[in-house]
Amino acid sequence: MTEIHATAMPFAHTIASVAELRELYRPPSKLVVDKERSEIDEASARFIARSRFLVVGTHDAAGRADVSPRGGPGGFVRVLDPRRLVIADLGGNNRIDTLQNIVDTGRIALLFVVPGRSETVRVNGAGWVTTDPEILASFAMPRLPTAAIGVQVEATFIHCAKAFRRGVMWEPEAWAELADAPDAADIIACQGLVEAPADVVRGHLAADYDAALAWEAGGD
Repeated sequence: MTEIHATAMPFAHTIASVAELRELYRPPSKLVVDKERSEIDEASARFIARSRFLVVGTHDAAGRADVSPRGGPGGFVRVLDPRRLVIADLGGNNRIDTLQNIVDTGRIALLFVVPGRSETVRVNGAGWVTTDPEILASFAMPRLPTAAIGVQVEATFIHCAKAFRRGVMWEPEAWAELADAPDAADIIACQGLVEAPADVVRGHLAADYDAALAWEAGGD
């Protein structure tokens, strides 16, 4: 039992069983059920190969969930065969929450995104952190990644476009409406993590991002 479920319930009218939950929703269509596969088909493999951004879901041994974005140049994710894929672990903040969770539980869930496409490809399965020299060398990058995430596919399917279309994810006019959304600098300054105004933090972050990405691209 996770910590949140061991404490007093913070919400009212909660659902206590799957049967009760199912009463709220109509059964899924045959297509929705049948689209889940245990192997990556050729079209899904091409989608994954074109994806330069994905979201990784993991959990630790205590059941605490984590979700993390991953991005990279074309080819930073490679489908090895219909049941296996590998993801180059590129530079981050060194919290390594995702990698620690994979080592702890061996479970992983992926959501692949391609700009302009409102459908996404989901992959669920078993995960490992590998330093296999052949796998690391197989990524066409100026610098070898420190490690890679290996995934054995257990379930994969295309996810419908409703969420991205509702959120007008790829509509530039919506981007303008959201231009006042806080960025990392605003949040760091608000939390008092540094004694500097947001504009100063923003400049430091931009410089750090540029330096890290330039180094990954083979610069000094």
